[in-house]
Amino acid sequence: MKSASLPRSRQSPRTRWLVPAALILLSLVPVIAGAGRLTELSGGQITPDNARFFDSPVPVLIHIPTVTVYLVLGAFQFVPSLRRGKRGRASWHKIAGRILAPTGLLAALSGLWMAVFYDLPPLDGPLLLVLRLAFGSAMVAFIVLGFIAVRRRNYVRHSEWMSRAYAIGIAQETIVVVTISWILLVGPVDELTRALLVGASWALSLAVAEYFIHRRAQVPTRAALLSRAPSS
Repeated sequence: MKSASLPRSRQSPRTRWLVPAALILLSLVPVIAGAGRLTELSGGQITPDNARFFDSPVPVLIHIPTVTVYLVLGAFQFVPSLRRGKRGRASWHKIAGRILAPTGLLAALSGLWMAVFYDLPPLDGPLLLVLRLAFGSAMVAFIVLGFIAVRRRNYVRHSEWMSRAYAIGIAQETIVVVTISWILLVGPVDELTRALLVGASWALSLAVAEYFIHRRAQVPTRAALLSRAPSS
């Protein structure tokens, strides 16, 4: 009687790169929007929609580059092969993490600053402001908790907290999809509807992250059960 061997991953290298490719695709909306905003600030005309950015450009000039780096570079953190470093050398995952933690914090904190001190644009009412503050603060907290976990060498918790933070950061694409779908199916949004749609989009993004966190947590359990199962 022999113990069953642990199952090996059947994912091909090409399949493993589908996740970062999909995440980069999702990040295109905030990245392109940010690039357009920077173009406006570099020589565009002042309009009622962008006047607040010209009045105080530093936060948005911090926010856009850090969000771009965080979303694009962060997508590659979900590639398992990049987590393993050669003997005596830090892995690509660890090196990138030293960039992602500060850029994620700067992106979240600058976003919070803009939410509080910039004039509210049309359809952004008090409820949406509260939601921005809540989810922005949660992103900061998740990154800090992830940093504390990795310092304690608790890599499972580190991965979980950082996944939640990334889910909040990339939720802009979810917001666009949900809002456009609502407009096409129901009609124009008002202040309350927009706030509820944005809040639901953040919640949905976090729910997807929680699903994959739970799914990853079940793999060691199944592997342990298989290792104990008798085989002929």
